[in-house]
Amino acid sequence: MDFDVGARLKSIRKSLGLSQRRLADQSGVTNGLISMIESNKTSPSISSLKKILSVFGLSLADFFETEESNQDNTEKTFVFRASALREINPARVFHEGTEQGLAAVSLKRIGTGRDHKLLMLYETYEPGADTGPETYAHDGEEGGYVIEGEIVLEVDNRTETLQAGDSYLFDSRLPHRFRNVGKTRCVIVSACTPPTF
Repeated sequence: MDFDVGARLKSIRKSLGLSQRRLADQSGVTNGLISMIESNKTSPSISSLKKILSVFGLSLADFFETEESNQDNTEKTFVFRASALREINPARVFHEGTEQGLAAVSLKRIGTGRDHKLLMLYETYEPGADTGPETYAHDGEEGGYVIEGEIVLEVDNRTETLQAGDSYLFDSRLPHRFRNVGKTRCVIVSACTPPTF
């Protein structure tokens, strides 16, 4: 992937006049973590990056927007080819090709956050994939349909295993996480409104 998570984070932080220490204090993560992310020495978990981005008032989808994806089209598109889907998982951006933990989760955004009131994702979870040891939350509602495989979904300390054909819908302000404990890949198509993830 050609997206530089560290440079993007550093650029936003500096544009707001925040030191690494101040950003760490406001987001509840360590100063060391911010330093390591900005120097591309580590990939943040979804939960950690969401805490940092909340200080900026940005969602994950907003953070991964690029000038290219935001080009002004006089004719708005309604079809998004497979090659146009943008990866928004920070670990996947850092470690493309690995199949460990969070890096084995692919979250591909359909469309852009700027033009739509609905965030749609094409998600894949390889065996052993996990959105991280911590749950995360964001404003809005989230729903999805399991196309293949199975996924363990934890929402507000309740755990359910969903298989192909099952679906979910919940208030995404509740802490949640996804894990593939099966032996095969899990594929989900999901949506979140408003697009706060």
